[in-house]
Amino acid sequence: MEHKARKRFGQNFLHDRGVIERIVRVIGPKPDDRLVEIGPGLGALTLPLLEAAGHLEVVELDRDLIPKLETLCAGRGALAIHSADALRFDFCALAGADKLRIAGNLPYNISTPLLFHLLSQARCIRDMHFMLQKEVVDRLAALPDCKDYGRLSVMVQYRCKVERLFTVPPGAFIPAPKVDSAIVRLIPYDAPPVQVDDVATLEKVVAQAFGQRRKTLRNTLRDLVDAAVMESIGINPQRRAETLTLAEFAALANCCKTR
Repeated sequence: MEHKARKRFGQNFLHDRGVIERIVRVIGPKPDDRLVEIGPGLGALTLPLLEAAGHLEVVELDRDLIPKLETLCAGRGALAIHSADALRFDFCALAGADKLRIAGNLPYNISTPLLFHLLSQARCIRDMHFMLQKEVVDRLAALPDCKDYGRLSVMVQYRCKVERLFTVPPGAFIPAPKVDSAIVRLIPYDAPPVQVDDVATLEKVVAQAFGQRRKTLRNTLRDLVDAAVMESIGINPQRRAETLTLAEFAALANCCKTR
């Protein structure tokens, strides 16, 4: 179907049949799944997901694509199209009694805020499979003392198990992006791996610590946690944010002045 990719929507349409089949295999859609696709575009993933599950809900911002999707999927299953901005969409409203399985080739220009929006609704989500810029997937899966480790790493790993699956080259898309892409699986935890008294405080501590990542914790968190308190819980205030584990960030948040 003819459609000119729109830069403002971050559109790069997947067309490589081998990559599409591999993505569908790792998702493993079943007829009783509550499947949701974000940004279906021209339906490269939409059609095989719909045919495998028999039903599918999609969230698409570009209204010009909706009639194309309806034509492509006519008679292939029950397709519900939500013409909406995924950054403002209430995904939990689709869940009902069953948690959602969410997939999509996410626009790279909004991937990070969209991930944080989805994390805020993680209670309604069973798993997520996304195509993202490889650099973003590297950040999601990064561990301490790695250059990719940062706010996104900590907050996503607090909420989800992160599985980096495979890399996708630029030629798999039209138009071809200038970077490699990758598929990631995110599985929200029923209970987080560390105890945090207040999630908003954890978010503030992590954001502030990484806001000036070359500075020590003594300087970046001076208004939140006293250096003496850091030492009392076994954290050297001369350390930098990139060296801390998720458990150590949780410990800092739990003794924060703003609690």
